[in-house]
Amino acid sequence: MEQDKVYVTGHQHPDTDSIAAAIGYAFFKRANGVKAIPCRLGKLAKETKYLLDRFGFEEPMLLEDARFKLSEIKLDKPVTISPEETLSEAIDLMLANDCQICGVVNEAGELLGIVTHSDAAELAIGDAENTTKALRDTPVECICKAVNGKIVYNDPQSKVNGKVSIVALTKEKFTDFDFRDHILITGNDPGVHKELVGMCPGVLIVVRTDEVEPETIEAAKENHCSIIISDYDSINSARNVFFAPQVKNIMTPNTKKLEKFYAGELVEEVLRKMMKSRYHSYPVIDDDGKLLGFASRFHVLNAGTKKIILVDHNEFSQSVKGIEKAQVLEVIDHHRINDFSTNHPVAFRNEIIGSSATIVATVFKEKQIPLPKNLAGLLLGAILSDTLKFQSPTTTKRDIDTAKFLAGIAGLDIDQFAMDMFSVSTDIKGKTVNELLNQDIKFFNIEGCKTMISQVMVPSADTARQMAHQINRTLEEFTKKKGLDLCVMAMTSIVENGSIIFEAGDKAPWAVEAFPEKPGETMTLQTGVLSRKKQLVPRLTKVIEKYA
Repeated sequence: MEQDKVYVTGHQHPDTDSIAAAIGYAFFKRANGVKAIPCRLGKLAKETKYLLDRFGFEEPMLLEDARFKLSEIKLDKPVTISPEETLSEAIDLMLANDCQICGVVNEAGELLGIVTHSDAAELAIGDAENTTKALRDTPVECICKAVNGKIVYNDPQSKVNGKVSIVALTKEKFTDFDFRDHILITGNDPGVHKELVGMCPGVLIVVRTDEVEPETIEAAKENHCSIIISDYDSINSARNVFFAPQVKNIMTPNTKKLEKFYAGELVEEVLRKMMKSRYHSYPVIDDDGKLLGFASRFHVLNAGTKKIILVDHNEFSQSVKGIEKAQVLEVIDHHRINDFSTNHPVAFRNEIIGSSATIVATVFKEKQIPLPKNLAGLLLGAILSDTLKFQSPTTTKRDIDTAKFLAGIAGLDIDQFAMDMFSVSTDIKGKTVNELLNQDIKFFNIEGCKTMISQVMVPSADTARQMAHQINRTLEEFTKKKGLDLCVMAMTSIVENGSIIFEAGDKAPWAVEAFPEKPGETMTLQTGVLSRKKQLVPRLTKVIEKYA
């Protein structure tokens, strides 16, 4: 059941640490009996894909919204019937499945309409004109099904006008009545049978008999009248014949507008729409129009909210869409605490440390849960990625000790493994500047200054310098499109232990002041500037606060 699941997710524009922490912590929760699912909030970087492939992990599911969709909650199962079947069969189907609604679908499973118990009741006790209209041109086979009978003679030219009459003994002559194209119900008097057939009804239903005289059948052929022997008496035959129409003739939307919902619609939006109508149940279809089930107010009111665990971030602005509507259970993070707030207590673990993967690995040790070899390798890769192989100023002794611990479990040499990994992460061949800009990007509101900081790993500073014209143009376009005050892109070379800073926006001079060029130089390598959290954000914040 989707409502029992817990979604473990990192931040938007996920990096390796975000993905590895989600996978690792979801594994930890599952080991403790929680139905935890690791998630991602965007495309994976080349480095992350490399590590997932190397250690045999599937790409985490894409979490598009923290609010439930109809496809993610419990629905009533889709009881269905074909449009050519009878209302009688639809009623039997609903009774067998203890439901009030039946979907009318074609051979491909696409929803054509619905039929309900209310439709049956309305036909049975409603306006006679509507009943006559529904029965009009009903096939003989359908009438036979409704009275649980057998066809003695089916005339291909017989017509049914929808009117039903029970013919009993009477002092008046039958000639005083016009029974042409009627459905007539009568007893087991052979003489009456032949006389009635002569009045050209559409169908003659005979009760309390096992056979019809040959003379009557011959007369029926001459007058184009079909004959059925019913398994019921006159009253029950008359009652059941009203349920003979094919469902396509009485289903919604034939009589009224069909209200339906799509599986991708948010539950909270569906509830608003439901409150404006009076129906008990509504069909839910997929994008191809196929019926998935039925939803009622009961389902949407009891859907609850998604249960979310945040890793490697705590700011709602960096999290999944609709996170403020979800139930946040835990936070595992190593970043600043900014706009985080909930309506109920949560388990919040925020440590001054270089990588969220270090915290996740620590949790396994604390609870004495064995780490699988491949998960240890993935978490090691995340620590090396986030600490830039321990060169970042965010690196702590615990990061280094944890990395050695994980390397021992995974059977990896840290130096060689880091070389393999960074050769992938710094390979930017074939990527556009726009793709590089968006692969590791975070948004901040610093003293009212709308700021974006992107960080890209490159083989060398010269690689960044050669792309300068494209970078500057892309940053300007991105800044205008997003309505930013300041847009910063750090091209970081691990080998050269520094970054080249590019900036755009009305507040671009503030970034130049935070990261000044050396006299006589352009695109100076900012030696030692490797961390967005410890260096880029604090130095920008200091200048912004000066002018804001």
